[in-house]
This record gives sequence, structure tokens and C-alpha cells, in this order.
Amino acid sequence: MLGKLFLIFLQIGAFTFGGGYAMVPLIQREVCTKQGWLTDQDFLNCLALAQSAPGPLAINTAAYIGYRLRGTAGALVAVLGAALPSFAIIIVVASFFNRFATLAPVQAAFRGMRPAIFMLMAYAVASLGKKTLHDKFSIIVAMMSLGLLLLGLPTFVVLILAGTIGYVRGGKRDASSS
Repeated sequence: MLGKLFLIFLQIGAFTFGGGYAMVPLIQREVCTKQGWLTDQDFLNCLALAQSAPGPLAINTAAYIGYRLRGTAGALVAVLGAALPSFAIIIVVASFFNRFATLAPVQAAFRGMRPAIFMLMAYAVASLGKKTLHDKFSIIVAMMSLGLLLLGLPTFVVLILAGTIGYVRGGKRDASSS
């Protein structure tokens, strides 16, 4: 299982451009749909935890999934798989980037890639949104969170507030159903 976990995250890390958010739909498809290691709800919880922890989203997600599946060894293997391709590519790119970054074809390629990467992230948000925004409460919390982020509140503050609201609402719901 550790070898499979490493290879899955290595493949995701090697063939995903655009950062952690672009990896989200690939990780979800592989971990939830193909392997059946997590449910979609578990994956959403994983993303919430990964986003609230310091560090890159993809690495935090890999660590959580690896840990959940195989403990500390699983976390290490998944993180290594997810990070190794980026690390190797960045070393190669960095050694050549300054020489080629100002060339017109390179600039043109970046201009084409930026909107595609944006849409990869939008796709991840939309596909997860369908599973998350299923009632009035979740839509209100999502819109409140967006507003607070647009006002400049740090992500961790927004997550703490949203979690507190969910906790209070859940507590009231539990008290009224008993």
C-alpha cells in the first residue's frame, strides 16, 4: 500500500501544473473515486483541515491522506511523492529561468497558461461546491466567508469563525433534537 500511495501522489505531483488547488480534482478522483480510500465527505473534511494548517495545500492534503491510510509512514510517503516532482522540476527550471523568462515565446506561453490554471482552480471549486453547498446554511456560511476574505481577513480567522458557527449551529440542533 505504501508503494501505491507513493506512486499515486508522484503521478499527481508530476502531471499537475498550477499548484495545490489544481491538484484537488485529481487527488479527489484518485483517492475517492478510483481507490475508494475516502468518501467525498471525508475528502472535504481533509481539505478543510489541510487549508487551515500552515503550508501548501497539496502537501497538507497528501500528509493527511497518507496518515489516515498508513500512519506516519503513509504521511511521509505521500508527501514525498507529491513534492518530489515539483522539487526536481523547480531545480531545473530555476537554473534556466532567468535566461529565458524575458523571451517573447516564454512570455506568450505564460499568458496562455495563466487563464487555464485559473479555470483548473475554478473547476475544483465548482465540483467541490456542488457537494458542499447543499442547503441554505452552507450557502450563507460560504457567502459570509467570501465577504470576509474580500475584506482582507486571514484565511485561518475565516475558518475559525465558520467552524465556530457550524459548531454553535450543530450544538443548538443537537439540543433541540434531544
